[in-house]
Amino acid sequence: MATFFGEVVVAPSRAGLDEEEEAREETPEDREIRRELEKKREIDVLWTWQSGGRAEEPLVCSRFIVAIGRNAAAFLSSFILDSVCWEVVGVVKLWNEWCRTSSTTNVLPTDSFCLFYRLISDPTVLLCQCSCYVAEDQQFQWLEKVFGSMQKKGLQVTILSTCPVADYKTQESTLTLVSPFLKALKTKEFQEQVCCPLLEQPNIVRDLPAA
Repeated sequence: MATFFGEVVVAPSRAGLDEEEEAREETPEDREIRRELEKKREIDVLWTWQSGGRAEEPLVCSRFIVAIGRNAAAFLSSFILDSVCWEVVGVVKLWNEWCRTSSTTNVLPTDSFCLFYRLISDPTVLLCQCSCYVAEDQQFQWLEKVFGSMQKKGLQVTILSTCPVADYKTQESTLTLVSPFLKALKTKEFQEQVCCPLLEQPNIVRDLPAA
C-alpha cells in the first residue's frame, strides 16, 4: 500500500518463481499422480460396429452434423431426432472437472452426454449430440478420435453451437436484437449457399466448435 499520493509501489511478482518450481525435481509420487490423471482424462470413442475390438475400415460419411452445448443438443432432439429414423451408433466417454460420463461398456442414451446417431435410410449421414463440457486439453483428442474413424474425402461437417447474446459484438444495442438469431461461418471449401447471414468481425467462435 502507498504511504503517500504518487508513490511508486512495486506489485508482487511471480517472475522467477516458475523457473524455481521447474527446477525442482519431480518425485516418483508426482509422476505417478500425473500419469494417473492423464490416463483418467483420456477420451474413449465407442462405436457399435467396433464391438469386436478389431480394426475396422474408416466409416464412409457424407454429412456429419455436430451439436455442441445443451441448447444445440436440445435443438437436435426437438426438430431432428424426434422420429424413429435414427439409431444410436456410438458414444464418447470422458472425465474432467465438469463432466462424468458412465463407466459402463454398453452405454445407453440416458447414460451419456455425447452420442452419435446414424440415419437409417442413409447410413452415411451422422449426427452427434455433445452436451457435455470438453476441456481444453481434451479437445484435440476428441477431434482426433472422432474424425479418425471417418473417411475425410467428400465429408461435409456442420457445427451447431450457441453463445449468450451479451457476448455478441455489434454496433447496435443488443437490447434491440431479436433473440435468438442465427449466424454462420464457413470454410472456403464450402461452395453451397449458407442459410443465414455470416458472422461479422470481430466475433469469434471458441472452445470445441472452434477446434
